[in-house]
Amino acid sequence: MSDKKGDFAFKSKDTMGMYHEMTYGGALSFLRRKYSQDLNGVDVAVSGVPFDNAVTYRPGCRLGPRAIRQASVQLAELDAFPFGFNLFENLSIVDYGDCHLDPHHPETIVKAIQDHASKIISQDTKMLTFGGDHFVSYPLIKSHAEKYGPVTLIQFDAHCDTWEDTGGMDHGSMFARAVSEGVIDASKSTQIGLRTYNNSDHGFEILTSPWVHRNGIDAALEVIKNRAGDSPVYISWDIDGFDPSYAPGTGTPVVGGLATWQGLELLRGLEGLDLIGMDIVEVSPAYDVSEITAIAAATIGHDFLCLLAKQKGAKGNIIGRI
Repeated sequence: MSDKKGDFAFKSKDTMGMYHEMTYGGALSFLRRKYSQDLNGVDVAVSGVPFDNAVTYRPGCRLGPRAIRQASVQLAELDAFPFGFNLFENLSIVDYGDCHLDPHHPETIVKAIQDHASKIISQDTKMLTFGGDHFVSYPLIKSHAEKYGPVTLIQFDAHCDTWEDTGGMDHGSMFARAVSEGVIDASKSTQIGLRTYNNSDHGFEILTSPWVHRNGIDAALEVIKNRAGDSPVYISWDIDGFDPSYAPGTGTPVVGGLATWQGLELLRGLEGLDLIGMDIVEVSPAYDVSEITAIAAATIGHDFLCLLAKQKGAKGNIIGRI
């Protein structure tokens, strides 16, 4: 660990390495990474999309990116558990800041998000994005599909988000639109944790929350990974995939969801897939309790980065029974 102290996000000249910060002070960025839009040699750009105009119940997830960054400070100074390596010695990560949006001109939102993502992806840098409501996944996935072709979606959610597409901005119908446009390959995609009904699966494999509870992590991973194969995989994680006892800070909570330990085991079990990007959405800090929702979101983001580090060959020193 370097002897540099304080405000790493502004002072650092490097995108690698770990620096000491007070967990209760200093410049906030995700995992205390350097703020930069220079992506030369950068593996992953973390950014926020503070938009919640498409919600159907409780608003407030426009404040999600800020809350997740704040919650990440606890994860910034330790070797990654349970991976057993220093994430920041194995992956070059920057905090790219937030996508600038004009809420007074909603007709500009989709293009603004898509342009934001395309600028990053075009430089061969992967994205970890924090919403915002779940509609933001639509332009993000469109940008990824421009580079990789139709993507396999692995979606953690309480809701299907494949309701009838009316052509507007709705956080409950954008994946139906994406499938109809050929942006998502539903035949290889899986939705996990659902506990609300639609009148069609739209070609997705659906592993409901009760199914996961009854059949377990290994059975779920077998379905997900066999279906995805070697296709390019985009993960979209609606925080309401978790039970509200684990993640109360969200706009449309539904009881009976996944526990955080189940979510983490499922995510870590995706190792070996061709992971191309991820978003974490619907964190609404106004409804949170003791930051537990934001901490869950930050941990998911952290572990996704660890999977990318393992894709690059990172190896850990595992201690204890994992």
